[in-house]
Amino acid sequence: MRGKKLALVAAVVALALMALAGGGFAMTNVAGHSTAKAPANAAKANAKFKVGLVTDIGGLNDRGFNQLANKGLQQAVKQLKIQGRVLTSSQESDYIPNFTSLVRGGYNLIIGVGFLQTDALNTMATKFPKSHFAGVDVGVNDTKSKPKNYEGLLFKEQEVGYLAGYLAALKAKNSGRVVSTVGGIKLPSVDRYIAGFQAGAKKAVPGTKTLNAYSQDFVDQAKCKEIALGQIGQGSRVVFQVAGGCGLGALDAAKSKGVCGIGVDNDQRFLGAHILTSAQKKVDKAVFLAIKNAKAGKFKGGKDNVFGLKNGGVGLGKFGAGNCAVPKAWQKAVNKIAAQIKAGKIKPPTLVP
Repeated sequence: MRGKKLALVAAVVALALMALAGGGFAMTNVAGHSTAKAPANAAKANAKFKVGLVTDIGGLNDRGFNQLANKGLQQAVKQLKIQGRVLTSSQESDYIPNFTSLVRGGYNLIIGVGFLQTDALNTMATKFPKSHFAGVDVGVNDTKSKPKNYEGLLFKEQEVGYLAGYLAALKAKNSGRVVSTVGGIKLPSVDRYIAGFQAGAKKAVPGTKTLNAYSQDFVDQAKCKEIALGQIGQGSRVVFQVAGGCGLGALDAAKSKGVCGIGVDNDQRFLGAHILTSAQKKVDKAVFLAIKNAKAGKFKGGKDNVFGLKNGGVGLGKFGAGNCAVPKAWQKAVNKIAAQIKAGKIKPPTLVP
């Protein structure tokens, strides 16, 4: 009888192990515990090309660029039949251990997400020259040693920021001419959005006042909500969040006060009709393309892939409704400005005054 029980237990364990091995994609936390995986038919577990992704401290629930990077990886798992793994980081000290785990696992391409990983990416690429690394928002020139086994995935956030600011100023023209931005940590990518936004707003409606503040946080929504409420109290009619998950609090503040919000990175219109539009950054597209090129033997080590309006790497999301609806005339005006940016006739600034 005991022998039969042991055999039954062994069979159950074997089935469980087979189920765990079924999919080609898994998300794990810093401790390496599996938290989710794609359907078993997404890719075969024996796919030879492996890609690892390390999130920044914003995590996969930021509804922004971490989530988009993961989306690009999942697309590659399904379409390119690769193996994919995500390691989440709850603090900056997790970066090196996460990258090291992927190097030891023999991953063919290792992708870091966010400028906060600059030092970690530089360290790892230098220490492991035979491994291939890529970084979202981290250019080759941002790294100290400019390693040849590293590829930057950069965006012209200032271009879409300019369009968002232009639209925001049109919205605020007859209600005080004040618009605002809530930044997270003051990083180059954040400032490119803000610089473009401010310039676009002043181009659309000269005399528009632009308010700006940083939460120094990409996670705590309460911090961004408090900043946004203060800006609304100073007359802001449109609040542009550039703070990842923290910025969701700024958009909530806009909703609670009956003004409009502008989302960032992802199309955040799903949050409600109060979202005037979103300044989208196609991180998913960049990650998928990097994986596709690497698998095809076209890894661009020592170079950057740059995405802007011209190649569809950035752009405005869906428009709002009700009080935050965007008239056709405004859409036409914004499209005209976008064409001028693509043609090089307008060059949005990248630095916040």
